[in-house]
Amino acid sequence: MKRARPASCRSAAKAGDAPKSIDEYLAGVREPAGSTLNKIRAAIRSVLPPEAAVTISYRIPAFKYKGILLWFATFPDHCSLFPKASTIEAFKNELKGSSASKGTIRFSVDQPLPAALVKKIVKARVARNGKKKRG
Repeated sequence: MKRARPASCRSAAKAGDAPKSIDEYLAGVREPAGSTLNKIRAAIRSVLPPEAAVTISYRIPAFKYKGILLWFATFPDHCSLFPKASTIEAFKNELKGSSASKGTIRFSVDQPLPAALVKKIVKARVARNGKKKRG
């Protein structure tokens, strides 16, 4: 019989009911991951346009401006930023040394992405989404 992992070992995205807000999501994240994600959140928010929104999408926090900009989440052994594949390709040189795949940047809680890089990624996503034709 497979033994269930305690809630403290599961990601906030999988534990219990889906969070209804980013604050609720972060409240369910254990330390030091919670502090790491709060720093990433602050970097993201510092460069978002005023009309940008925060939501829960796929059970994890997402930032929207004329569509989804990016998501972030914590997992048992790392945190991730999901800025979409085209953005990772655009920043591949700056992401050297990071664990990145098609649409995901993984980082450890004790070595988060630099705030300056997070801000550049968000600005690039805002610019890209701002060019989208709506309607």
